[in-house]
Formats: sequence, C-alpha cells, structure tokens
Amino acid sequence: MTKMHMLLLPLFFTFLNLSQSQPHSDAPPSSTVCIIGAGIGGSSVAHFIRKYSPDITPTTKIQVFERNSIVGGRIATVTIAGETFEAGASILHPKNLHAVTYTKLLNLKVKEPGSDSLSLGIWDGNKFVFKTIEISSNIALIDKLLKLPFIENLVSLVNSGLMFVRYGFSLFKMQNFVKDAVDRFRKYYEETSSRPIFETVDEMLKWSGLFNLTTRTLQDELVDAGLSPLLINELVTVITRINYGQSVYMSGLGGAVSLAGSGGGLWSIEGGNFQMAAGLINRSEVALHLQEEIKSVADLGDYYELNSTKGNSYICDVAVVATPLDELNIQFIPPISIPERKLQHTHATFVRGLLNPVYFGLKAAAKIPDLVATLEDPKLPFTSISVLKEHNEEESTYKIFSRQPMTDILLDSIFSVRKETIRINWAAYPQYHAPEIFAPFILDGRHLYYVNAFENAASTMEISAVAAENIARLILSRYFGKVSVHSSNLNLKASSEEEDAHLDL
Repeated sequence: MTKMHMLLLPLFFTFLNLSQSQPHSDAPPSSTVCIIGAGIGGSSVAHFIRKYSPDITPTTKIQVFERNSIVGGRIATVTIAGETFEAGASILHPKNLHAVTYTKLLNLKVKEPGSDSLSLGIWDGNKFVFKTIEISSNIALIDKLLKLPFIENLVSLVNSGLMFVRYGFSLFKMQNFVKDAVDRFRKYYEETSSRPIFETVDEMLKWSGLFNLTTRTLQDELVDAGLSPLLINELVTVITRINYGQSVYMSGLGGAVSLAGSGGGLWSIEGGNFQMAAGLINRSEVALHLQEEIKSVADLGDYYELNSTKGNSYICDVAVVATPLDELNIQFIPPISIPERKLQHTHATFVRGLLNPVYFGLKAAAKIPDLVATLEDPKLPFTSISVLKEHNEEESTYKIFSRQPMTDILLDSIFSVRKETIRINWAAYPQYHAPEIFAPFILDGRHLYYVNAFENAASTMEISAVAAENIARLILSRYFGKVSVHSSNLNLKASSEEEDAHLDL
C-alpha cells in the first residue's frame, strides 16, 4: 500500500461510516465486497459479481485477502528438474463448463493429454492383484515405433479387454452411475432465468436431484446399482483413495465425483491450473491483499469490520468466506455456528529418482506400472505412486499420495535412487460421511457468506466455481436487490491498464 493510500484510508473510512448512517438505495453509491481467500472459489465470486452486474462495477469495490504469497489456494504447482507439475488440484473434467469458459476467457492453453497406454497396477502390499500391459523396448528406434498412435490404441484396447475379463458388465454399470450424477450436476449450468438462487446447500442439491447421494455411502449406492463386490473393492476403492484419500464408505455424491475424475478426456492448464484464479482476479478489478490473513470478522450493524494479522482494519458491506473454516482461527463477532467437520489431509510427496523393483517383488524398475494404486488396508503406507515424467532410464519424477507423511526411511526402501524430494501437506477436502450435514451459505442471516459450505457435497475446482456463482447471485439479489442477468456470453473487457493490475500474480 502506498503512503498516499495510507493517508487517504482514514478519510475513506470516515466517509463510509457517515454514509452508512444515511438511507441508501438498493445499490449504494460506494459498496465494498470483501472476499477471504484467493483460490478458485474466491476468484470466481469476484468474477461472477462483475459478470452479472457490469453496471455496478464503477461503484462497487471488491477486496480479496489471501494469507499466502500467491493466489490459487489448493491449486498449486511444484518444479522439479526444470519441469512444472500440479501439486494440488490437478485434473479437470471435459464437462466442467466453468473451467472451460475460464480457459477461453483468459486465453489459457490446454495441456496436451498424456498417453492413454499408461499402465496400471493394483497393489495389495504383497503383490499386484491386477496389472494392465505396457510394451516398451530398450532400443530407441523400436521404442519409438511402439509409441505410434495405432500401437498405443491397440494396447489400450487389449487393456480394456483385460478390465472386462476381470470386472465384467459391472464396468458399464459404474459408467452409467457416474453419467447419471454428471447429468444431474449439469443442471447448474442452465440459464439463470430458469435456475433459482439457492440460500441453502440442501435446497441446491435437491433441485438438481443430487441430495439423496449425500445421505448414503458410495458402497450402498454402488451395491444398489448392481456393481460386483470385486469391482467395488478393487477398482472403485483405488479411485476413491487416489482422488479423495478415502474409502468406498465415503458419502455417495463425493464418491460419484471421484469416479468421474477417473474417466477419459481429463485435462489441465499448461503452466498450472492456478492461472484460472490469477486470471479471474486480474480481470475482476479487485484490490488484492497477498500475505494478509484475516483474524476477525465483526458485524457492526450496517457493515462488517475485518481485522488482519498485519494490524489493518477494513470496512465491508458484504463479507465472503471462500476458504474452509475447519482449520482456521478466524474470530466471528458475534459467533457463528457451523457443523463440525474434519478435513482429509493428503500428503503429496514428489521424488526425482528411480523406484526399487525389489520393494514390489519385481526384477526391473521397467516392470513397475506407471500408476501403482492400492487397496484399502491400514498397513499400506501410500495410496498411490504415479510417474509424472520419465527423464531417462535411470531417472523419473514421481508423485506419491499418502494419508501420513512419507519418512526418509520409508522412501529409501521404495526408491533405489532418490535425488530430490519435495513434501506438501494438503488439508485437501472434507472427510466424507453419510448422511452429510451442511453449513449455511449465509452465516449470519445478513451479508456474511460461505462458499465452502457446498464442499461437504463434493470437492473439486469446478464445484467451487459452481458454489461461487450461486454466492455471487445471492449477494446481488439480497444486498444489491438485483436479479442476475442470464447471458452465457457476457465477457468482461479489460483495458491494458487492468491487465497489468496484479503483476505479482
């Protein structure tokens, strides 16, 4: 903040306090929306407020507070051996329409998909109970020929056959279960003229027909759908452990979203998915406060006062919490009440080196599948190990997911060579239990909103965007007295000055 801004700030607060005591119209001359969290949820709230009400842009200030030094929240990257990899939320579904729109709006580049012939092995701690095939050669010319598209397609077809032999028609039943959930979720993309503004999560889920999936476990839902115990205990378990770090006894909607995240056509942003959050913030004319954590939110009657760990105070007409409250120490005055919820911690460990084939009972590292997935067993120290990049025959970059930290002793038993190790502990998503109980979207009955209330249904980048859009519409209807426009083609125009507004992103 410049010295001039610091001099003007008290005058601005005095003016704002005086204006609060005066009657104001549905869209006050100077209104401030404060958003806590600069992840995809917070950036999407700012984006949709601007998108649905461009006429209030000159008079409405949006301030975004982020306790970290970068935006993105649980979307982040890590760099190993000069290569950039997703460290947090990493995949997007082809039917994630908000993410697709953001990518086009921000002129982001879609990362080229990897090979479909990557091998899978399901590990029970002693042996691989199921493996797909992968063909390769130590001779460079032959290996290049084996990577021709028609060869890879043939291998993929053979592996599909192996899957069918093991799991049978349950594979199609699982596909239908996922398709039904995805089709219901797509109702949230309907034109706003036919889509209500939801004040509660329950109401939002019931409208789309997804609520019942939050009342039962994934296990129960899949048994009723006719899936075989073998498929549930192996393939489904593998997927839920990788995507949510949890078992098939998680709630049904979270489980369905997890299964959707294992399908075809998955994609990501070249250079990192965090660019969606950064781009939306850049285009939404916000005042961004990096490395400024909000420690208290006080309702002072006509407005809210936000106090930060830097000793700053901010006056806001509307306050939005766009980060999980479960492990934060924000003091709310008066206190708010939300259901107790625990977050599932996922430990992401990145290793540059070479896996030890002896650990897996194999004779050569080349025989280890590209994705080593695991069954639900508390004795297993990791949920998955995947190859991110093969640098050469003696060195690759791997990503390991685990529920507990991976110690050096454990890593040295799994790897024969370990040149670089990076550890990240993510408070990644809620622990899902059926039936789910949801926090309110409106935390105080006035203008304090909570985007992450919807996260108890399921947690993805797209779901955060869907919840954020609803919060933006709630704000516009409840505070500004505006009904959101229903244009799916309304793009924000940014001047060159605006595009340079947040170079620190």
